[in-house]
Amino acid sequence: MTAGRAGRASDRLGVPPAVSRPPVLTGLALGFGGYSLFALQDAAVKWLVVRYPVAEILCLRSLVILGFVLAAGRGRRAAGRLARSRSKPALLLRGGLVLLAWWLFYSASAHLALADITTLYFAAPVLAVILSALLLRERVGAARWAAVGTGFLGVAVAAGPMAGLSPGPAAAALAAAACWGTSTVLVRWIGRTDSTLVQMLSANAIFVLGSLPPLVWLWRTPDAFDLALMLGIGVAGGLGQLLLLEGFRHAPASALAPIEYTGLVWAGIYGYAIWADVPGPGTLAGAAIILCGSLGLVWSESRMRHAT
Repeated sequence: MTAGRAGRASDRLGVPPAVSRPPVLTGLALGFGGYSLFALQDAAVKWLVVRYPVAEILCLRSLVILGFVLAAGRGRRAAGRLARSRSKPALLLRGGLVLLAWWLFYSASAHLALADITTLYFAAPVLAVILSALLLRERVGAARWAAVGTGFLGVAVAAGPMAGLSPGPAAAALAAAACWGTSTVLVRWIGRTDSTLVQMLSANAIFVLGSLPPLVWLWRTPDAFDLALMLGIGVAGGLGQLLLLEGFRHAPASALAPIEYTGLVWAGIYGYAIWADVPGPGTLAGAAIILCGSLGLVWSESRMRHAT
């Protein structure tokens, strides 16, 4: 009876339940929502990064998310859980990796079309699936390996000579992908002991601390519209983080990682609508391959659910 009450009382944003294993498709849906919000965030950052330093955008964005986390976690409670966490090294490593990933990604976005940089960034799920098998000992079935292999082929096509991308920004985007792919596996690892809010609190605190020092000489006062856009980035980024971290509680990293590829559709839509960017043939071919692999994974997971 006591255990049952504790299980019901545990908030999904608080202590993670030890037994409940929701269906994988729930995690895929949460991940899809999270990545769609990240695409919106990326488009807004690309709009701003030509006028403001990356550090300023990241700092204001993370301050908004911190405010949300502290309000949702009742401030001292969230901070107390972080102080008692047994995963502090992993939390610190993940926060540093994501900070570096987004710094590289947003710096490169000033020189590449949104669809191009997003396609290159999709090397991350490849690494995430490999690490989830090696480090988390997840059972990665044939469908997931096929999806990630198809995604890798799509990235290779998009980054090939036919794409005609600038080598420096392209290398930065791929380095960002390596950092992000590693961090997503850490999400699953940390999620075994720490709540979603603890992960959001630690990561965004690291973002603020890492972004503040350069602002001493880089700060540019935004006008009202740009300030509102920066704060809106925080709202989109915070909701995206919440959905994605919850998605990793519902689905293995190896299943959720290829869903990141769906963000490419949003990147193409936003890129064309805002900047009239038309992806080159290499990017379009790579995107088509990537989407086929992602849709195939969803279909396979759906069949497995109905079979069980």
